[in-house]
Amino acid sequence: MKHIESHQYYLSEQFENIDCSGVEWVKAEFEDCRFENCRFESSVFDHCKFVECEFVNCNLSLINLKYSRFQDVLFRESKLVGVDWTKVDWPRFLFKAPIGFSESVLNESSFIGLSLPELKCENCKAFNVDFREGDFTKADFSSTDFEGALFSHTNLSEANLEGAMNYNINLYENTIKHARFSRWEAERLLYCIDVELVE
Repeated sequence: MKHIESHQYYLSEQFENIDCSGVEWVKAEFEDCRFENCRFESSVFDHCKFVECEFVNCNLSLINLKYSRFQDVLFRESKLVGVDWTKVDWPRFLFKAPIGFSESVLNESSFIGLSLPELKCENCKAFNVDFREGDFTKADFSSTDFEGALFSHTNLSEANLEGAMNYNINLYENTIKHARFSRWEAERLLYCIDVELVE
């Protein structure tokens, strides 16, 4: 079993079936690494860096990402409950989100105030996730469940919400120009304008 240590650089490493719950790392760097079936619950990544990495079927719930950096990182079929993404050291200018999620659980997490254009959050569960005051222009939120998620002063211009469900997006408080919605769910957008829908 491979071990992860602080102040180390890992290139093209494969980490499988490791349990590092509650562990803290400082200034560890990972490039082109793959993590599969790993547990990192309540772990701390302090000033760490992830470049072109992939997490598959991992549990990263309640991780602390203080001042860590990400570039082209994908989380697939993973659990990331209660993660505060505002603690990440994001680049000042982003043309494309450096992280993406597919078939993952993001419940109770926070993206408040972040600018993550083209964020991929596809076929995920995003219950009670905070997207307020964020910029998610051209994001792919297709087939994601937004039960209880918060949207206020959020930029969703040109975002793809086809197949997304249970969202509560106020037309007056958010920017949704050229965003795409499934017809059967789009009636949710009308709730804020006090109209009556009839068959």
